[in-house]
Amino acid sequence: MALIFPRVAANFARNGYYPTDEPTIERILNAIAAKDPNQRIRIIDPTAGEGVAIAEVAHHLGRENVEAYAVEYNRERADHASTLVDHCLRSDLMDTVISNTSFGFLFLNPPYGDMAPGYNGAIYDQSKGRKRLEKLFYQKSFPMLQYGGILTFIIPYNQLDDELSTWLCNHFSQLRIYEAVDKQFKQVVILGVRTKKSDLDLADRKKMLGVFKAIYLGEMKAEELPQDWPYDPYLVPSSKAELQNFYQITMDPAELAREIANLKGLWPEFNLHMKYKQSVPRAPVTKPRDWHIAMALSAGEISGPIHSSETGQTLIVKGDTHKEKVEHTEWKTEQDGSKTFIRTLIDKFVPVIKAWDMTDGSPYKGKIITITTVKDPEPEQNVNNDGVDLSSFLFPIGRLLMTRGIDDLVQQGLDLLPYVTRHGQGDWGDGYESDNKQNDRAVKAMVDGHLYERVMSVYIIDPENDLKIWIITEWHGDDDGHITTVLLPSEY
Repeated sequence: MALIFPRVAANFARNGYYPTDEPTIERILNAIAAKDPNQRIRIIDPTAGEGVAIAEVAHHLGRENVEAYAVEYNRERADHASTLVDHCLRSDLMDTVISNTSFGFLFLNPPYGDMAPGYNGAIYDQSKGRKRLEKLFYQKSFPMLQYGGILTFIIPYNQLDDELSTWLCNHFSQLRIYEAVDKQFKQVVILGVRTKKSDLDLADRKKMLGVFKAIYLGEMKAEELPQDWPYDPYLVPSSKAELQNFYQITMDPAELAREIANLKGLWPEFNLHMKYKQSVPRAPVTKPRDWHIAMALSAGEISGPIHSSETGQTLIVKGDTHKEKVEHTEWKTEQDGSKTFIRTLIDKFVPVIKAWDMTDGSPYKGKIITITTVKDPEPEQNVNNDGVDLSSFLFPIGRLLMTRGIDDLVQQGLDLLPYVTRHGQGDWGDGYESDNKQNDRAVKAMVDGHLYERVMSVYIIDPENDLKIWIITEWHGDDDGHITTVLLPSEY
């Protein structure tokens, strides 16, 4: 059943929003079926637009047994989508938390285009090539699909580069690619079954990589999505596990106002939020000592309104203990003269007790008193042995490595530390202006002290002989952290 006329849908092709044309949706429906029609199926469109496509999929699979989820950034379109699906978030997809491997069907028709500099969602991008929205939304979305789940992915054929093709072939089997019915945006429709990499057929994978590449290069044209599906349908599996997470991280003032109105206040269940138990208290066997009370408070076992008969104070208290990372850094000089920067993170449990003073006449009435073992941060100390002021660095440089060519220069007397210091302080040296600006953007986009894009400096050592060194810092994941490499351009 068509929920929007094609002529109307075409009018929405603006600002990167290209709703899937109705003939293409109808032919996709012919290619899929419910694996267990009587079991619950969970489906999602993370870039839902007005929600038409995912709603039609839900009706096709059997509406009474299908839970349809949608995410849409545009408020007007999200409001419309919320009338068609069971659950809809009005949010940027990058600002959501949605459980992985929880959906049997994923309909992904992402926005197209280059990522804008400074886009917050770029932290999720692991691509090495051109920064494209199609790739970003694919990386964020495909983990939602359970193994055996069905993907429908719609993108322009000329964006199906080697990197994206490799991702698809590493994550999906039974891949097929067709030209969309509407030729206006040069779209292709890719169908596949999410499969563990260890279960992929290497011959099929190699074949599809070749097909994708030929289509991307224009050497081969995909067939139009058939009106009558000639194969066994892709079977959408049921979703047995409960969905743990489907929410957005932040909310705008209007949404907050709606939540407060729905809840009838920020804390309608005060006792629940404060962990205040209505059970009859039992007297301790012996009088608690101060450390007993401190332990109980920091464990959150003493929460809620407390009245002191001795001081006359009335406090609302709540305690908690959380874990923080304590950082320890040091420079280490190896036997061969190379230098290694070591950063160690140690877990530390921090108790925090907060008390809200509600005592009439108290100068602190209405104020929150915080007790914690965390001291005020001390000024950072130099942790180097050679005069490197790490406190002035704009980003962590992690392990410092150098190549054989640089080692030869060091043996000849080159002192690297001034260049490493300039690099860490954001003096990018003699590189292109555009690269320097990109470095600045990468530093500004750091999250939790992590660089999610590499920064690179270029320093001319000997202008007459055109001798330069490069210094590159990249984040290599939780296991390896940041690594800074000094190298010659010829060694890249």
